[in-house]
Amino acid sequence: MSSIVELRSDTYTQPSPGMRRAIAEAVCGDDMVGEDPTVNALEARMAQLLGKEAAVFACSGTQSNQMALWAHCRPGDELLIEEIGHIANYEAGAPAVLSGVSCRKIPGVRGMLTAELLEGAMRPPNQHFSPTRLVCLENSTNIGGGATYSLESLQAIRSWATQKGIPVHLDGARLFNACIARGYSAADVAAQCDSVSICFSKGLGCPMGSVLVGSRELITRARRARKVFGGALRQAGIPAAACLYALDHNIERLAIDHANAKLFAEKIAEIPGVILDPTLVETNLVFFEIDPALATGAQVSQALGTRGVKMYATGPQRLRACFHLDVDHEATLRAIAAVKDVLLSGLIAGAKSLDGGY
Repeated sequence: MSSIVELRSDTYTQPSPGMRRAIAEAVCGDDMVGEDPTVNALEARMAQLLGKEAAVFACSGTQSNQMALWAHCRPGDELLIEEIGHIANYEAGAPAVLSGVSCRKIPGVRGMLTAELLEGAMRPPNQHFSPTRLVCLENSTNIGGGATYSLESLQAIRSWATQKGIPVHLDGARLFNACIARGYSAADVAAQCDSVSICFSKGLGCPMGSVLVGSRELITRARRARKVFGGALRQAGIPAAACLYALDHNIERLAIDHANAKLFAEKIAEIPGVILDPTLVETNLVFFEIDPALATGAQVSQALGTRGVKMYATGPQRLRACFHLDVDHEATLRAIAAVKDVLLSGLIAGAKSLDGGY
């Protein structure tokens, strides 16, 4: 393992030797005309795994989310989303820029909505309002701290949306983390949604890649969106081979990341000045606050960096630690020791703010 403990994001993972071999040995064709056998195999496998009719490979989770919005909505429409949802906050305004869709943000709990919160949120038919065309969920949540939906909650939302005649899209960038934490299958979750986007460059450890699944009609429209957005690829079997490798080797091991995140949370919660409830840590993300009397989040982040632990400050007092396949138990213990050293040493001073994507 590296001397650096990389906790900024699971997007920083490096391909394993086995994944690199899969990439090197990938059989390729021209995906633009449907002739890349490795991409075709990945799409077919993902459609079957999630119990949908079809799938389409994309460059990133943001791209596959936006392909779904373009396929579901028309310019001038509105979608419903929890107020800290990734689609509404961390995709560069793409719903408006690419699809002419506005995001109506609904305050929820840890990035999650409920059927009760959605009740009354749908716009009535009136020329003054944007038609409500889509509900967007996120499972597991990002800024919500890796929280996961229960299957019962998803079923209730699905029932509400069906009654209202609007589809449900799931941003499942870290869906397999939720599946490991909750014990349900990806197909169980997908059955409550009309489309699901899964990102392979996060917990699954791939260099790039995402897959969108849904009905055959929806995916046909989403494939056109991929072309419109300039994201169609040619010999895409190279990254697709990494994704197939990840499906075989990197799903069940997510439980290790969850265990390391829980250990980290439990130990740093004991440190004076750290504000954190370890019982809320469900998956691989740990968000915690620093007492303002002690330091700012940016100061702590900067000081940790000098000790070989990289972690984003996501707010004035808030930090996020993201555990993944390149952070083992020993690295987790090193990160715990570094946080203790920084917060108990009294040497924090003059740090500058660190910015970055999540």
